[in-house]
Amino acid sequence: MSRRPGAVSVRLRLTEYTPRVGPRAHRIVQPRRPLRHTTLSDPFAGWGYLVGDHDGLARLAALFSFAAFSPHTVVYVPLRRSVPRQYAPGEPVDLVLAHRSPGLRASAWPGLRRRLRAGTPLTVRTDERRVAARAAAWEARWEQRWDRPEAWDRIAPAVHAGTLLLLGARDSFAAAATRLEAAAGHGPLGKRAAEGRDVLVASLTPHLSLREGDRTELDIGLQAYPPYGHFRRPGRPASRRRPPAASA
Repeated sequence: MSRRPGAVSVRLRLTEYTPRVGPRAHRIVQPRRPLRHTTLSDPFAGWGYLVGDHDGLARLAALFSFAAFSPHTVVYVPLRRSVPRQYAPGEPVDLVLAHRSPGLRASAWPGLRRRLRAGTPLTVRTDERRVAARAAAWEARWEQRWDRPEAWDRIAPAVHAGTLLLLGARDSFAAAATRLEAAAGHGPLGKRAAEGRDVLVASLTPHLSLREGDRTELDIGLQAYPPYGHFRRPGRPASRRRPPAASA
């Protein structure tokens, strides 16, 4: 991922696949470089916790942004083989983002995943202004209709074959992207972040479409990875080597 200071777009380096199942070809993309320090716990097995370093959360925010305006593309983020995190509970799962329309059946995902063989490098850019505008529209509907879940769109979660599938739409994915971006930005400010402890910074639970009585949660945390000497809070300059002493 590439982000220039003050930029209104984010560049994502992906791998694109077009597996065919019967008469239909699907477009599936995944990050070209794995999110090694980001893990996700199954939210239907107790507590869903998405925890990663700054880079991982920022790249996930960009992937949600891309998914928001790519209704015919499935975004696949392998996370089960990431470096295990000490504070990530439960069973690790991968992540898939797809629009509800045209839709992706959870039971069809394993067959598609098996067909991800020869991929093509792909570079895309997100439009951060457009994402922010659609996220604001979703948040406004949330403020007006939070107690009427049928009146506004939320993301439908499902877990199948070691994968959390999030089926959403433009505005709901855009709003989730802003939550992840905020987590990436504010997480390093946490008091315990420099010690390598996880910092709970946000939640995607309000974005999920859940059945009445369902206690599923999906929270977002930041956790730096060792060695922690590389960690710097935002606004603090990186350490510099002292100049060598003058020889006598």
